[in-house]
Amino acid sequence: MTTHKDLTVWKKSMNLVILIYKVTGQFPKEELFGLTSQMRRAAVSIPSNIAEGHGRHSEKEVIRFLYISLGSASELETQILLSNKLDFLNGEDFNQLNELNNEVLKMLASLIRSKNNELVNLDTDISNKVVTE
Repeated sequence: MTTHKDLTVWKKSMNLVILIYKVTGQFPKEELFGLTSQMRRAAVSIPSNIAEGHGRHSEKEVIRFLYISLGSASELETQILLSNKLDFLNGEDFNQLNELNNEVLKMLASLIRSKNNELVNLDTDISNKVVTE
């Protein structure tokens, strides 16, 4: 049986959290309770919700928490872009954060699509069994 820790998207999002903490540690001190805090919370929310969803009992709940992770990754994307526009990030840090977050976004969207397809196929299989029996 696989756990959330086996998912590549969870591993990448954990790496994203570590990178966010390192980079935001260099932000201006007046941003500690502003953008720094918001970015850290959004980043932590991504793997946390992946884990919480996998701890639930139904695929619908797993999907719901994956959508929450996707929302947090989208929020983080905006904050990364804003941090860059405010010159809080150097080019290398911006590129690294942006690239990793985009990977996580794509992987989450793909996983959600896959889980939704599994649900549709399961519903179809159940409906077919009921009709034929």
